[in-house]
Amino acid sequence: MLAHDLQLELEDAGAIVIGPEASVACALARIEQEDRIDAVVLDVNLGGQLAFPVADALSAQHIPFIFASGYEDDVVKSRYPNVVNCAKPFVSRQLLHSLEHILH
Repeated sequence: MLAHDLQLELEDAGAIVIGPEASVACALARIEQEDRIDAVVLDVNLGGQLAFPVADALSAQHIPFIFASGYEDDVVKSRYPNVVNCAKPFVSRQLLHSLEHILH
């Protein structure tokens, strides 16, 4: 439900949303399928799995991303020190601002 609400808010802000993807495997397949991905909002937990393989694939392709996660900053920052973690519950305005920042 949160992913759907976020999708609607991003679309209202003018984004073209190509997700959400519910699992690491689906997210990795989506990265391979798409010709262009400008930025990604990534939860640390996708279907009960840590999404770090997805973050690694995004990094390898130089696709900017932010985390939207209930996990503590320590979990994210130890592995991805330069990636913003919008901790849940996040304010949509904060998440949109973080997305704008990584796009520019």
